[in-house]
Amino acid sequence: MLEIANLEVVYHSVVRVLRGVSLRVDEGQIVALLGPNGAGKTTTLRAITGLLAIHTGRATKGTIQFQGQELLRQAPEWIVRQGVAQVMEGRRIFGELTVEENLTAGAYSRSDRGWKQELQQVYERFPVLAERRQQQAGYLSGGEQQMLAISRAWISKPRLLILDEPSLGLAPQIIVQVVDMIRAIQAEGVSILLVEQNAAMALQLADYGYIMENGKIVLDGTAEELQGDRDIQEFYLGGEGAERRNYRDIKRYRRRRRWLS
Repeated sequence: MLEIANLEVVYHSVVRVLRGVSLRVDEGQIVALLGPNGAGKTTTLRAITGLLAIHTGRATKGTIQFQGQELLRQAPEWIVRQGVAQVMEGRRIFGELTVEENLTAGAYSRSDRGWKQELQQVYERFPVLAERRQQQAGYLSGGEQQMLAISRAWISKPRLLILDEPSLGLAPQIIVQVVDMIRAIQAEGVSILLVEQNAAMALQLADYGYIMENGKIVLDGTAEELQGDRDIQEFYLGGEGAERRNYRDIKRYRRRRRWLS
């Protein structure tokens, strides 16, 4: 579905942020991309969705293939029409538009009329959005805005859905609803790339995971493998030794531990 190979990105032509990133998302998978702030996760997403140039970024090396088509240097609107949708960190809803106008905007790239039926499905799934369909979206709670943002992306009928920090700032009971929605979307055959600092939640959802630090992928494996990894537990999941969870380079830590033993 999606394959990134040896991607390098610079900002302002001098600051190298991505250093040979490679990852893939297979059809129907949920893939988690984990790592601390500044690791390069958001830059990776900008490269996929064609938004690098807006942020003075440029890919200097590598490829991004989506269903066999190269995405690098393509316009964002073209990428959306190929079936890639993103829910950005912070939701980015249109606060001055109504809930229904936001959802209708999600169908902008579709040429069919099926989105009206899917609009009703959104209202059935989230009755609170149905109750407030004519209310300005900016007055919704944070959790309601996240439901709206994911629903707006889903209505575009994507083949690949990119979620950037969907649990950020949400109450635990709302996170449960968001998790259920992500699973329901996957069950429809949509592939999902999930960027998330809540590693425990992400690995419960994901089929496969990548851990990024300093612009590189430092570790990858199935979700079960990563959940069972002692170092991942210490650095990311709050297990024994969690006081060292400052997101240091895991590979360097492992080399040091082997040397000490």
